[in-house]
Amino acid sequence: MDERVAIVGIGYTAFRPLTPEVSFRELIFEAATKAYADAGIHPKDVDTFVSVSEDYSEGTAIFDEYVPDQLGAVLKPVQTIAGDGLTGIASAFLQLQTGCFDIAVVEGHSKASNVLYPAHIEAFALDPGFARPLGLNPRFVAGLEMRRYLAEADLCEGAAAAVVVKNRGNALLNPAAAFPGRLTVEQVLASPPVSEPLKQLDIAPAVDGAIVVVLARESVARRLNPCPVYIRGIGWAQDTPDLDQRDWSRAVYAELAAAMAYRMAGITRPAEEICLAEVDDAFSYKELQHLEAVGLARRGEAGLLLREGFFDRGGPLPVNPSGGSLGNGYLFDAAGLRSTVEAVLQLRGQAGERQVKDCETCLVQSWRGVPTAAGAVAVLSNL
Repeated sequence: MDERVAIVGIGYTAFRPLTPEVSFRELIFEAATKAYADAGIHPKDVDTFVSVSEDYSEGTAIFDEYVPDQLGAVLKPVQTIAGDGLTGIASAFLQLQTGCFDIAVVEGHSKASNVLYPAHIEAFALDPGFARPLGLNPRFVAGLEMRRYLAEADLCEGAAAAVVVKNRGNALLNPAAAFPGRLTVEQVLASPPVSEPLKQLDIAPAVDGAIVVVLARESVARRLNPCPVYIRGIGWAQDTPDLDQRDWSRAVYAELAAAMAYRMAGITRPAEEICLAEVDDAFSYKELQHLEAVGLARRGEAGLLLREGFFDRGGPLPVNPSGGSLGNGYLFDAAGLRSTVEAVLQLRGQAGERQVKDCETCLVQSWRGVPTAAGAVAVLSNL
């Protein structure tokens, strides 16, 4: 099909470390209600639903059985993506491109506060023969990768700490963010070590929250929303899951996903054509690594550009003006959807005090987290 696909509705909750007063169903219901109102639709108007959820993280097998009620999706097609939120967007995008559906909904959430030992779950993704028997917290993978990336890029630990300072500061203007704050590089470096050189403040803390995104074919989108946000390109990829075979200094999955998205969007000079980027920063160094992977900085130069203010909210290429995961909190597989929401708000001119001027094309990049090498990239535009 030649018809474009647009995002016509978004709904989300605030992001908080603890939400004992609500269940995951209530979080999803709140986000869905807001998304349907934003799109001007009723659940009965939706043709297909995508739920982004992983049974291990939910503590429940075949988790999609617990999704339809609060989405208004009973007796409707519901597809589960056991992966990252942008991959869920890609699934809905492709379904609409077939011409068989007009409107699709993507849901993602986190109820991380229900999980006592998340590292035990993450450990299931480690190689059972060589890595898992070591009994190490899976974050050792992030520590090793951070050490290698900083060495290859000729950066000190302060470069990663500066990412934390920027993103926590950006979150001060985001009412949904859980961890806004004014920090210094010295405070980040002085925080307790987790897996050297990774410090406690280098890690985005987990939060609870839910996000629902409504997509529609262009002919329908124009009727529903005066400011549709078009998906110009989208790509996803997975590098090797084997720790002993991957390139520890590069985010190869992001490179592959970006190439796919740029090819679809017709982007040939991303550093010049992209106005704003929301990239994964589950760990501080990942923002720098991901910026280089998607071509918004040359390899080894992201740290220098950050220091010069290039990626500041008022700089030439704002990165994570929402505060990223470091400022908002980490939503696991829903993190990519949170970044998508920020891009949509910016492209609509609805981002409030953190609004970036003349924002026409945004890049959203996601990563599924330790210890995976999987991620996705989307190019969004209001044109």
